[in-house]
Amino acid sequence: MFGLIGNFGPWEVAFVLIIVLIIFGPGKLPQLGESIGKAINSFKKAKDEDTDADIKVSKELNE
Repeated sequence: MFGLIGNFGPWEVAFVLIIVLIIFGPGKLPQLGESIGKAINSFKKAKDEDTDADIKVSKELNE
């Protein structure tokens, strides 16, 4: 999934988390995590619906 971005080591991940903590503060982190989680779930649902629609169209074309 992250092949295009590059390989992150533990130091890079820690650095990004520290920057996020500095920018948003500890009070906003739960809200930020919830928002990111909802966005990921929404993306997965849209991707699955698109895949289901592609399969349906493919079956209709093959009939």
